[in-house]
Amino acid sequence: MSGRTPLRLAMVGGGPGSFIGPVHRMAAELDGRIRLVAGVFSRDPAKNAAAADGWGVARDRVYPDHHAMIAAERARDDGVDLVAVVTPNHLHFDVAAAALRGGLHVISDKPATLNLAQARELADIVAASGKLYGLTYTYTGYPMVREAREIVARGDLGAVRKVVVEYSQGWLSRPLEREDNKQASWRSDPAQSGVGGCIGDIGVHAFNIAEFITGDRVERLCADVATVVPGRGLDDDCNVLLRFAGGARGVLIASQISAGARNGLKISVYGETGGLTWSHERPNELTLDWLDGPSQVLHAGSAYLGAGARAVTRLPTGHPEGFIEAFANIYRDFADAIAGQGDGRLVPDIAEGVRGMAFVERAVAASQAEAGWVSLAARPAEPGGVMQEGEGR
Repeated sequence: MSGRTPLRLAMVGGGPGSFIGPVHRMAAELDGRIRLVAGVFSRDPAKNAAAADGWGVARDRVYPDHHAMIAAERARDDGVDLVAVVTPNHLHFDVAAAALRGGLHVISDKPATLNLAQARELADIVAASGKLYGLTYTYTGYPMVREAREIVARGDLGAVRKVVVEYSQGWLSRPLEREDNKQASWRSDPAQSGVGGCIGDIGVHAFNIAEFITGDRVERLCADVATVVPGRGLDDDCNVLLRFAGGARGVLIASQISAGARNGLKISVYGETGGLTWSHERPNELTLDWLDGPSQVLHAGSAYLGAGARAVTRLPTGHPEGFIEAFANIYRDFADAIAGQGDGRLVPDIAEGVRGMAFVERAVAASQAEAGWVSLAARPAEPGGVMQEGEGR
């Protein structure tokens, strides 16, 4: 990155044993726009130091907690510009709020907070701070997901009538939380994960990508949220019917007990004249099926793609790009917005965080009450997902 000073990043969480921490670090640094220089990587001092050493962070910028980190970094001439929140859900609000109030931008792993009330409060804090807040809904960073969004927005499919989104995993088919599996333990603990297990972990991704590609908002839902593995503290299988503001019907499936499934995120959007399908297991392809024409397969890196897809493509067609690159696209867009070189239009923001938490809480409550169709009203609820400086959106 010639002639441009990297933004200085602090990370909270993500130390030894974390899956997503190293992903955040690799994605943040991939384009040279951001450099990890400080952090609180673990409550355990030895693990905290080990993570810092492994990532080249100076020992004097490794802190025992995020409050000490924010205070110390604010006092430095070369203090950090932004904080990545890479912890279990119950810590997201406290870290993000402290960083924003300390004058720092925040990029957080999803979901935004432990519950909807916290998400709404955080939206107010973002608005008052004048700083930017982004969420790593990773799949929105894929070139072919952005191409799908452009195709729908152009009206190529006609009015959207049907959306089917599935995110199936099988890794929690056994009670791994009772086998000292760290990743399973906190995801199955309501105190750390919130009211949603599977629905809060991967269901929010499915919900977000459905709204992202269609450009439409879900207004109502009918949910069946279940705990299949006996004794598990939170849900592990979810089936939700959706109704969009524009009139489309939808089906959302999120499961972590679908034995044999790996990371099976797939979405199909059907309009009046055709449909499109994107699968995370073949992320560099987008299939178009037409009512009165031959099917097409679009490939990432191709010159015929729209500007949005081309802007986040790093390699020539035929060279596969994947999860790290998609993650890095969100970090790069966020860095552009901080630098005033982009509007952050495609970075999921606090509005998406509020909507995600509303989806989780409404679906879980409606399922428990067997309430049938319920409204999904959340503040702020305007369409968009546009990240604006100083706005709680």
